[in-house]
Amino acid sequence: MVAIMSDDTPEKSIISRPMYGRLSAGNSTHHLFVADAEGAQAILDMQVPNASEFYSRAHIIYIPRDSGNRYLSSLQALNAKQFYTGPSIATALQRLQQTLSTAHMGLQLYLAGTEGLIGQAMQVAMNAGMDYAVIQTEHRGSRARRVQCVHCKGITEDVTTQPVTCSHCGLLLLVRDHYSRRIAAFQGVCINAEDPSYVPEKQEIFK
Repeated sequence: MVAIMSDDTPEKSIISRPMYGRLSAGNSTHHLFVADAEGAQAILDMQVPNASEFYSRAHIIYIPRDSGNRYLSSLQALNAKQFYTGPSIATALQRLQQTLSTAHMGLQLYLAGTEGLIGQAMQVAMNAGMDYAVIQTEHRGSRARRVQCVHCKGITEDVTTQPVTCSHCGLLLLVRDHYSRRIAAFQGVCINAEDPSYVPEKQEIFK
């Protein structure tokens, strides 16, 4: 992973927090990109000396989400060997899993976009035997978090508030900065276990 710091890079004091860099064209024989929403811009911003040759060996998996068609024509203009547009992160992860199951040595994986997408794609890649340390990542766009309730183990997607209500058990959760790579989620702990009458106002923190 290219360790170039950005405004969205977490504090180093939080050991478990993911750190992101900037995508950089590698010298691999094959290139696999997975991106969502504004993550497309991270691909488009890459400096590629011989773009036509580079993208002739590339596979792009892209989930537009709220960005709609904003980046589609620009991504298609790269003329990647394979280009897939998915309706959701779940379908994109299925394609990623299938692609990795038949991949050969010399594949470079690039992940760009939201933390939810990066974390889940990283999880799929590690399950396929890839070393997370060699996977390039770049955070772009929303800072919404994927949160696991430590009480019921349910996952709440696209969390932007602090605290947040667990979408499974209904507990009011304090979203912690501690992150689990194994489940690709931040940890949420009940904020009012001792006094259920205490209900702090929710604030938009992770925009």
